[in-house]
Amino acid sequence: MRFTAMTRAKGSKLALTAGALALGLATMTGCGYINSQQTSEMYAASDGVHADLGPLQLRNMLIVSGGEDKPGRLLGAVYNSSSQDVKLTVNGAAGSQTQVSVKANSSTLLNDSTDEAILSTSGGIAGSLVDVKVSEDGTSVNKTVRVPVLDGTLAEYKPYLPAGSEPTPSGSPSPSPSATATGAAH
Repeated sequence: MRFTAMTRAKGSKLALTAGALALGLATMTGCGYINSQQTSEMYAASDGVHADLGPLQLRNMLIVSGGEDKPGRLLGAVYNSSSQDVKLTVNGAAGSQTQVSVKANSSTLLNDSTDEAILSTSGGIAGSLVDVKVSEDGTSVNKTVRVPVLDGTLAEYKPYLPAGSEPTPSGSPSPSPSATATGAAH
């Protein structure tokens, strides 16, 4: 009898331990059930932003410019899911404006040299977000989108700087080699 009582006690402890372990594992792995998973949410995985405007989908939109008061080039892609050609109008800072034509059921890549969309002023310094109003011509559909401004610091954006939009050098000039050598001789 004694042997059986010991076996039952050990069996109960083992069952209790297994139950606690199962409950602990279920609690720890339940984080994915409670918190949303990033892969199930749409987001811009690049430098630009996304926006939808009627039949138009704007993807990876950004402005490349050398400064706030300098011209800025709009980059990104515009997709037209309608059966008619559409013209996208982008109004930026200080009355700057550009238009992009997009054929029916097609797309226009604004980083192609044939489809340059230039704003006369970017309206923001590199690293800032500027408000641009996008609208589809022929309709009252419009939207304000906060678009990032980048400059030519990153090599992949340097070729897209519009003419007259080279970055203004910042900071103090470095000393010339002769001034350094003269200072070292004292």
